[in-house]
Amino acid sequence: MAGTKEIRTKIASVKSTQKITKAMQMVATSKMRRAQDRMRLARPYAEKMRATIGHLTEANPDYRHPFMVTREPKSIGIIVISTDRGLCGGLNANIFKNTIYLMREWQGKGADVNLCLVGSKGLGFFRRLGLPILANITHLGDRPHVKDLIGTVKVMLDAYREGRIDRLFLVNAHFVNTMTQKPTVEQLLPVEPVKSSDLAEHWDYIYEPSAAGILDGVLMRYIESQVYRGAVENVASEMAARMVAMKAASDNAGKLINELQLIYNKARQAAITKELAEIVGGAAAV
Repeated sequence: MAGTKEIRTKIASVKSTQKITKAMQMVATSKMRRAQDRMRLARPYAEKMRATIGHLTEANPDYRHPFMVTREPKSIGIIVISTDRGLCGGLNANIFKNTIYLMREWQGKGADVNLCLVGSKGLGFFRRLGLPILANITHLGDRPHVKDLIGTVKVMLDAYREGRIDRLFLVNAHFVNTMTQKPTVEQLLPVEPVKSSDLAEHWDYIYEPSAAGILDGVLMRYIESQVYRGAVENVASEMAARMVAMKAASDNAGKLINELQLIYNKARQAAITKELAEIVGGAAAV
């Protein structure tokens, strides 16, 4: 059995770790609430943009924007949103797993794969696979802004315009609730047409200069808003996953402290009993 001094050192070390994990849990909880607020604001904007695209398409049914034309998929692009830091459970692992499944699916169809990576963890992971990385951005922080993503997204949009990729997908964590974050795969390009039945019955816009001219800008803003929404949801998912992971770590540290305290008490009792036996034995010898 280990000595009492060694056990006391272990207990102090675990208590110190527990303080850190509890602090990280509280910080993640606070940041998650703010990220949820930004996420709720981003979702309606993307939905409204989607409806506007449907209205513009209805106004010019003969005009087919390049972003809405389906081509034979010889090459695909994947925007992967991951975190910059770890300690968030299996969040990144699940995102990477879904990305690899998507890659294998299209590679099995004979298509090449090009990546756009958002987040340090994704960049570190996919760099080892040796696949073409057209763009990447890291250290967006806990409050990503759409202006930080515009340049990265534009690289993929230009590649689609030039015919270097024929499909564009987005892979990120979808925030369901505090305990559940699901990795999702969404097709960004070509933009799937909005059904007329899903549009509002009464709508009217005044187009300047024309609906076709506006559609190009709106489609670019729509793709950017979808990537921004994915980044914001990923931050909320990261904070929720980190909060749960740090709570589990704090609880496990508490259990370990209790076990070490029991071992310490037994060792201390054994040492006291041994000392008493030595004293009694010495007195009897005299």
